[in-house]
Order: sequence, then structure tokens, then C-alpha cells
Amino acid sequence: MSGSISNERPQPDKVLVDIVDYAISYEIHSELAYETARNCLMDTLGCGLEALEYPACTKLLGPIVPGTAVPNGARVPGTQFQLDPVQAAFNIGAMIRWLDFNDTWLAEEWGHPSDNLGAILAVADWLSRTAVATGKPPFLMKQVLTAMIKAHEIQGCIALENSFNKVGLDHVVLVKVASTAVVSQLLGLTREQSINAVSQAWVDGQSLRTYRHAPNTGSRKSWAAGDATSRAVRLALIAKTGEMGYPSVLTAETWGFYDVSFKGQQFRFQRPYGSYVMENVLFKISFPAEFHAQTAIEAAMKLYAKLSDAGKSAADIRRITIRTHEAAIRIIDKRGPLNNPADRDHCIQYMIAIPLLFGRLLASDYEDTVAADPRIDALREKMETVEVPQFTADYHDPEKRSIANSLRMELMDGAVWEETVEYPIGHKRRRKEGIPLLEAKFKANLARRFSANRQQEILNVSLDRRRLEEIAVDKYVDLYVV
Repeated sequence: MSGSISNERPQPDKVLVDIVDYAISYEIHSELAYETARNCLMDTLGCGLEALEYPACTKLLGPIVPGTAVPNGARVPGTQFQLDPVQAAFNIGAMIRWLDFNDTWLAEEWGHPSDNLGAILAVADWLSRTAVATGKPPFLMKQVLTAMIKAHEIQGCIALENSFNKVGLDHVVLVKVASTAVVSQLLGLTREQSINAVSQAWVDGQSLRTYRHAPNTGSRKSWAAGDATSRAVRLALIAKTGEMGYPSVLTAETWGFYDVSFKGQQFRFQRPYGSYVMENVLFKISFPAEFHAQTAIEAAMKLYAKLSDAGKSAADIRRITIRTHEAAIRIIDKRGPLNNPADRDHCIQYMIAIPLLFGRLLASDYEDTVAADPRIDALREKMETVEVPQFTADYHDPEKRSIANSLRMELMDGAVWEETVEYPIGHKRRRKEGIPLLEAKFKANLARRFSANRQQEILNVSLDRRRLEEIAVDKYVDLYVV
């Protein structure tokens, strides 16, 4: 028999300490990070506003108990809801992620760092309203932007070298951890309390990726981030009461996260925390689609234009070879029936077929009415996927971070056309081209909910970083109340 296990409480795991020290103490000096965060804030809120047009999303919003009133509660943009910060985080997080249209980070793990805004905005708004009600200074939007940069960094840096999907866990575990860390800072937790809170996030039950993959793909993937952000706020509030933490939550033999959930492997890190992730984040600008397919959709749109110019259509296509990277094959290469919108926006063949048929890809194109067109599945059957090792290598190269796709299309008359797109419109390398389109996307989403005067009020603040940084959080959020 083995000897007794020591019950001497260890020092906190270094990973916990590094996350918390960064969240509490690191000073962000990057102008690029703050300017990107401003654009990210606009885009993220705009995605949430568009999601409000879908009953499948709005049915999940509001208080847990109808009619609940929360004085000084956080407001939910685009609605009349005023909620406690835990439920507000769920509402905002679900809206943000619903249409798979907010920002993306691709590495060993994938994810959407702006998901963290659900927790950040809910807590900052609640704290700001509470402060004003008691005669104290409000929180400012610069604090929101700073928290966004730090949440992006925590989630993204862990994702660079550590694949949670390969052990069956969903990337929202990183949303929960990052949100817990930055929300703890906003709430004024001590360093020890913050470490306790982050340890709670790791010891928590973590979501399986079941709802993202065939044959179970479903709408939970659209509210999973909201669930993670709300849980982060809850854990931070629990830690603020003085509730204890679990210092070796990651490294404890047998019972720690590494042994239980990560096949005994410890996390690896490519770089220290700074502002790298926000500076390099990927925006979804043109298409509401899983990001590994963004360049494939761009290529399909180019091929659609060629077909149109030649007086041809999708009916003239004999075969399509999708030359892609390994991650795309693992996540979105899908054959057989597609059962719901969540299934379709994670199928690369579907996301290519729609633009080849119609010259577009909109959120509404995943709905049953469009999917019923038999030409879509007929075209999907003509597609095959092939990994290009160089595409996979460039995907992981920190100097490139490409997301390449190439479509080779053979026509009935024997002609062969090919289009390759290496970097999507939302990539850092295409910022100059992309930002005007990102602003146009935001303006279109504002027009879905607000009068012309209100749209202009929001734009006047949102497009001017200095004005945005200096406005009180509650005043800014009030601009989005209907």
C-alpha cells in the first residue's frame, strides 16, 4: 500500500498566479490594442443586436423569474431588461455568440475572446450604476476596454499551445477562466480572493464539445459562452465573500485538472501575457460562419462571380475539391443530413454551397426555409475535402496565422477554375481593407433596433476612442436601451 498523502496545503499553482497578477497589475500601453478593442466592442455589441431578430435567441433572455426587479441592475443592450449581473452576463453572452459572427482566435484551441464581454459589460454596468446611486464616481468605458484586452489575452495565450478540443472539452472553459480573472479585478477582489476565484473556475465542471459536433450539433453552442460568462461572475462574487479556493487545482495528483481532464499534460505557454491577442484578433466581417470556412466562402464568392460572368451557374459544376487545413477538416467537414441552423453553420460544404448558388451567405441562410432547397445538398455531394500540409503549418505559424482555403472547381465542359484565399478579410494583415467594412456592419446592426437619431448618438461616441474611454459605462449602455 502507498503511504499517506500529505495534507499540507500547497502554494497556488503558477498558472493561477500568473493569470491573476496579469489581470490585477499589468499596465496596457499599446495604442493598437486599445483601438482594436474599440472596434471589437462595436462589432460585438452589433452582433448581439442582430441576434435579437431570432426568436430562438430571445426566448432565452430576460430574468430567470419573470417580473424580477433589480435596482441598479445591469442593462441588456437592445432590450428593456435590467438584471442582476449573473443573469445579465448570460443574456449579453448569449446574444453576442448566437449568430457565430463575433471575433475569433485560432491556435491549438479555438474560441471567440469577445465572448468575455458578457461578463465584463454586465459587471461594469452594474458597478457603475451602483456607484452613481451611492454618490460615488462611475466606472468608465476605458476600464471595459482594458478588461477586454486582458480577457482576450488570458484566453488567447492559453489557447496558443493547449488543445482542449483534443480532450473533448469546449473552449468556453477559457471564457470562464478569463472572465473570472478580469471580473474579479473589476469587483475589487484581493489578490488571494482572485486566485481563489480562478481556481474555482478550473475546478468547475467543464462543458463537453458534444453540442458542436455531428451527430449532436445544436443550439447550445450559441449560448454556451453566455453560460460560461454568467458562471464566471457567480464564482467571482462567491470568492468575494471570502470563500476558500483550491491552490493546486491544476497540478494535484489524481484529482487535479491536468490528471482528470487533460490526460496528465501540463499547460504550455508560447509567450507571456501582454496585448498580443487583441492586436491580432480575427474579425468576422463579411460572413456569419465558423471562422475556418471564412476564406473558403470568400473563394466561393469569387467563383460565383466567374460563373455569372461566363453565363453559367452551380448547375454547371461537376466537382469541387476543398483544399484546406487540418483544423477545418476536424471541425466543419460534414456529410449527411444537417438538422438545424447550428448544424449548418458548422458545415464547410453548406457554407460553400450557399454562395455558389445565391452569391451570398447571411445568417438567415442557415434557417430551414433556405436549407430546404434540394440544390444545396446536391452541390454538397459534389465536394471533397483534402488537407494541404502547408496550409496547416501556416495556420500554426505565429508570424503568419493564416486560415487558407482553396477551391478547385471542375465544370461539366471540362474547364477547371481555382480560387485560393490565404488571409480572410478580418485578419490583421487586411485591417486597412477590413475596418471600414466592420464599421459598416456595426451601422447596419444599429439600424435594426434604433432610430436614426439614436444611431448617430451611439456612433458619435463609439467611433471616437477618447470620447468612448471617458464616458461612464452606465451612460454608454443606456444608449442601447430600447
